[in-house]
Amino acid sequence: MTLNSKKTDCIPWHEELILSVREKMPPQPSLFHLSDFFRVIGDNTRIQILWALDNSEMCVGDLAVLLNMTKSAVSHQLKILRLSKLVQCRREGRQVFYSLSDDHIRIILELAMVHINEQDK
Repeated sequence: MTLNSKKTDCIPWHEELILSVREKMPPQPSLFHLSDFFRVIGDNTRIQILWALDNSEMCVGDLAVLLNMTKSAVSHQLKILRLSKLVQCRREGRQVFYSLSDDHIRIILELAMVHINEQDK
């Protein structure tokens, strides 16, 4: 296997290393989805919603009060999170309750906070 250097102006210094790492790289569609995942959670309002839902299942009205936002604004952000499969909802009568879609989201949030808190030390 040789290195494709049509788009780069660099000469490989460590060709074996490059080939080894290339074999371990996820496919481009997976990296695209990963990038999209971080784009979605990279919004300050959405990260606040995710953090709140990490602590408890909540309805739109309670999230709006907690974050000092309108119900419409919170609903808009929840729709983005729901379409990205980061939150799920369940209906109880007329109220809809939101929660994190799975423990992976919880783990990512909590590990990221550990990392942030380490930087503050």
